[in-house]
Amino acid sequence: MKVTGNTILITGGSSGIGLALAKRFLKLGNKVIITGRNEEKLKQIKEELPEIHCFVGDLTHKSSLDELVLLMEQEYTDLNILINNAGIQYNYSFVDEPDLSYKIDYEISTNITAPIKLTGFLLPILLKNQNSAIVNVSSGLFIAPKASASVYCASKSAIHSFTKTLRYQLETTDTKVFEIIPSLIDTPMTEGRGKSKISAEQLTDEFFRNFKKNKTESYIGKTKLLNFIQRISPKLSDKIMKNGL
Repeated sequence: MKVTGNTILITGGSSGIGLALAKRFLKLGNKVIITGRNEEKLKQIKEELPEIHCFVGDLTHKSSLDELVLLMEQEYTDLNILINNAGIQYNYSFVDEPDLSYKIDYEISTNITAPIKLTGFLLPILLKNQNSAIVNVSSGLFIAPKASASVYCASKSAIHSFTKTLRYQLETTDTKVFEIIPSLIDTPMTEGRGKSKISAEQLTDEFFRNFKKNKTESYIGKTKLLNFIQRISPKLSDKIMKNGL
């Protein structure tokens, strides 16, 4: 893939992985649009990076999703790379969680429904443009889940499966489908969780090496080892990940 001269939409671009990717693509001379729910954060990013384009909205809401799609159709018809990065993880037990219904709905809407719908809505634009790609961010937790995040793990399994099937459907087109499969990354979402985190910048370095080579699956950090263990001993990988890292 060519990493310069693109028009790129990154969801969840106000922090963490999304922001690190946005900064790298900007540095390489791309037009970058990021989305986020926090208007104040986006204003601060715009002050730091005046060339970036920002969209404020929660894509789990139909009105925000429709507004974003209309914006892309009207003002960014040269869009050729979509990065579905926005995600949320709640850690809870089904036995004693008082907000069970809300958390289930919001994780599924954020991690599955919104990115799948956005992909479908923007696919006609992507198919018309050269050097086009869809990049979905899943998680090493689709390989082996942890006990405290059952809905999150299930949602990332769904995104992994969706990514593969979309790749099958688009294999006769010029639009490529990529997947980023991170280990534990040091982001606001993982604050206070786990050990041995790697930075979002390290993830970006690894992803860019693979992206340039058209390597469609980027196992990042320890997910490379976890994927290997899963192949030879699924029980061992499940044991390792059951209580999280």
